[in-house]
Amino acid sequence: MRRSPAASAILVGGSIAGVLDITYAIVFSAVRGFPPLRVLQSVAGGLLGAKTFEGGLPTAALGLFLHFLIAFTWASIFFAASRLMPSLARHAVWAGVLYGAVIYLVMYLVVLPLSAYPRKVTFTPFLVAVNLSVHMFLIGLSISLAVRRASRPLPSGG
Repeated sequence: MRRSPAASAILVGGSIAGVLDITYAIVFSAVRGFPPLRVLQSVAGGLLGAKTFEGGLPTAALGLFLHFLIAFTWASIFFAASRLMPSLARHAVWAGVLYGAVIYLVMYLVVLPLSAYPRKVTFTPFLVAVNLSVHMFLIGLSISLAVRRASRPLPSGG
């Protein structure tokens, strides 16, 4: 039984992007002294505000769920866009890097400021460079390469 290209692209791209992003966030935060639970809770903070840090494991689990929901949403958007503009899949590296930059801009300039996220979003040169790079090369590129792979016709045969 064959999986649809859409399901494959979205599940694979969203999963890889989500795992790479949350791994980066946990490692980067650990170096700065923040435990993984707090990182996951901060994702849920977009819905719950400052109360997220009082919720323990349940708000961390909610944060993990939301994190992957966001990753699958971004993968869905890129897949849909690649159907309207097939060159996105043909030029997956450039498209993915640019898409990652778009994801970064939307998340940091629109989503976080409009959410209940309990902290002010800051833009230091170091954090912009690191977070922009993560979004371009770990998130956008993962999604675009998964879409390109799922868009290729399967070899015929037995």
